[in-house]
Amino acid sequence: MTKEHILIIEDDADIREGIRILLESENYTVSEAENGRNGLETLSSDTDLVILDVMMPGMSGIQVCKEIRRFSNVPVLFLTAKVQEDDKLTGLMAGGDDYLTKPFSYGELLGRVKALIRRYRIYLGKNTTDAIENQDYIETGRIKINQKYNELFLDEKETDLSDIEYRMLLLMMENPGKIFSAQNLYESVWNEPYFYSCNSTVMVHIRKLRVKIETDPQNPKYITTVWGKGYKFDARCD
Repeated sequence: MTKEHILIIEDDADIREGIRILLESENYTVSEAENGRNGLETLSSDTDLVILDVMMPGMSGIQVCKEIRRFSNVPVLFLTAKVQEDDKLTGLMAGGDDYLTKPFSYGELLGRVKALIRRYRIYLGKNTTDAIENQDYIETGRIKINQKYNELFLDEKETDLSDIEYRMLLLMMENPGKIFSAQNLYESVWNEPYFYSCNSTVMVHIRKLRVKIETDPQNPKYITTVWGKGYKFDARCD
């Protein structure tokens, strides 16, 4: 089996080395970059995860993530010394998939790494034997999902989604009209225990999904909010 490839973009050499040693001990292939520019040059099509420091001289991690999202849906795990909620939301809105606050334990880092890579490889159709035999497409109005190839089409035009966005939309389209609380969505899509602070993570990804699939994201017709309860997908839209 091909080893998963992880890219570490971190200006602190000691932190980079510690993470590299940990990941190589778990049989991952690891590449390193000491700044954002070098990181973008090192990123390749076989990269399965980017571990990205937020605070770096020159090009910040937020800027690097935005550049990555121009051409790749590879998962991005932010490392940040900041703990304010607004900083976390900024990272998620830039296209990040998860974040760890320094200092962190290696056990916590490894858990996040494995979860992100597992979801990404399932999203790419790798390392899974689950065959979709009955129906390759789910279609509602202008939205069509090809479940076999994990593709989204809007008005017959292919549109990019991250693995989290894809899994969230697929879950809701498979259960039209069902109200999903933030906890339901987080535990189903992220496959991790829910904490109250996860509400903002779910909210950001709902917002990003609406920007991609709604004609008017401020007045959504497909993914609607049920105040005090959560979100639902309305399959009755034209």
